[in-house]
Amino acid sequence: MRWAVLLLLAAGPAWAEAPVASFVPPERPAAVEREDFATWRAGFRARALAEGISPATFDRALDGVTPDPEVIRRDRSQNEFTKTLWAYLTTAVSDARLANGRRAFARHADMLARVERETGVDAAIVTAIWGLESAYGAVRGSDNTIRSLATLAHDVRRRDFFEDQLLAALRILDDGGPALRGSWAGAMGHTQFMPRAYLDHAVDGDGDGDADIWSDDPDDALMSTGAYLAHHGWTPGQLWGVEVTLPDGFDYLLTGEPTTKTAAEWEALGVRGVDGPLPPGEGVSIRVPGGAGHAALATYPNFRVLERYNTADAYVIAVGHLADRIRGAGPFRGGWPDDRALTFDERVELQARLRDAGFDPQKLDGRVGPLTLEATRRWQASAGLVPDGYPSPALLERLRAATGG
Repeated sequence: MRWAVLLLLAAGPAWAEAPVASFVPPERPAAVEREDFATWRAGFRARALAEGISPATFDRALDGVTPDPEVIRRDRSQNEFTKTLWAYLTTAVSDARLANGRRAFARHADMLARVERETGVDAAIVTAIWGLESAYGAVRGSDNTIRSLATLAHDVRRRDFFEDQLLAALRILDDGGPALRGSWAGAMGHTQFMPRAYLDHAVDGDGDGDADIWSDDPDDALMSTGAYLAHHGWTPGQLWGVEVTLPDGFDYLLTGEPTTKTAAEWEALGVRGVDGPLPPGEGVSIRVPGGAGHAALATYPNFRVLERYNTADAYVIAVGHLADRIRGAGPFRGGWPDDRALTFDERVELQARLRDAGFDPQKLDGRVGPLTLEATRRWQASAGLVPDGYPSPALLERLRAATGG
C-alpha cells in the first residue's frame, strides 16, 4: 500500500513552518452521478459488516456523520495546484524547515539512530519526511478522520481507494484504537499514515506495546516510517541521489528514470558528482528536472523506494535534499530556469499535441510522468532540439507551431 502524502491544512503554532502539499495534482473529477449519502452509507455498512467490522463500531463511528463540503473543496482545488520544482523547494527546504529539522535531528538523535540501526533507513531521510509531512509534529491535523474518509468514499472520483481507507480506519477503532484525527484527506500522525498503511506497517518504537503515531512523542511514527521504507526495499548505506555535472555533448535521450546504468558506466560517459566521483552503485538514472544547462541529478534505487511514499519526483527530491541539508550539505549548485509551470490545461494540451505529432504519451491526464517525458524527448530529438524532456512554456509554443497552432 502506498502512502497518501497530503497537505495538512489545520493551523499550527505560529512559529511552525507549514507542511507542504504533494507536488502532483490528482486527476480532475469525473462528471458522474452519485447516490445520496444515506444510501451510500447503508450500502457501505453492509460491506463493512461483511468485512468483519462490528455493527457497534460502525454505528458509533458513522451515525450522524454528514459529508464535509470543505473536504470536497480542498480535494477539488488540488487540480489547479501547480508549482515548478524550484518554487516547491523554496517551501519544502525553507530556512525555517531546515533550522527546525536540524534541531529535531539533534533532539531525537538517540531514537533516530535506533531507527537507522534497526531498519537500515537513513535517519536524516526519516527526519526530512517528518518535516515535510507535519513540520516535525507541529501540524498533525485535527479533522475528524472518519468524516473526512466517509466524505471522500461517498464521492465518485476515488471511491475504491477511500472506501478501503475507511474500512481500515474502522478496523483501527474496532481494535480499540483512539478517536482518529488528522488531515482533511485522512492522513494521520507525525508522518501522516493513511489508515491502511497504519495497519500494514506501523510498529511500536518506544517499547510500550502500542504503535501510537498520534502521541506527542514521535518515536512510534519515526520507527514506523523507517519500517515502511525498509519493507519497500531501502538499501542501507546508499544515497537517494547526488547532484552531478554533465559533459559537453551529453546525450540527453539517456536522461529519465527508465534508463539505468552503473555509476561506473555513467562516469565513463563523463558524468561527475559536483563534489567528486559518483558514489558506486547500480540502477542509477540521470534526471534534469529544470532541463539542459541546469541542475542535474544522479538518482539511485533508494529514490524509487521514496516514490513508494509519494510518486512525485519533486517530493522525493525535496525529501532527499532536505535530508542532505540537515546533515550539513549546501544548496543545489546547478541553478534553475526562470520559468513558470504549465497549467493543468496546458499539460493536457502538451500530451495531446505530442500524440498528434506521432509521439503518443498514452494518457491525456495532465500528469507529466515518465511516459510524457519520454514522448517529449523523442519529439525534441525529431525537431532538432536538445532532448531533455523539460516541459516548459517555450516548448509548448514550439509544439503548437509544429502541430498547427
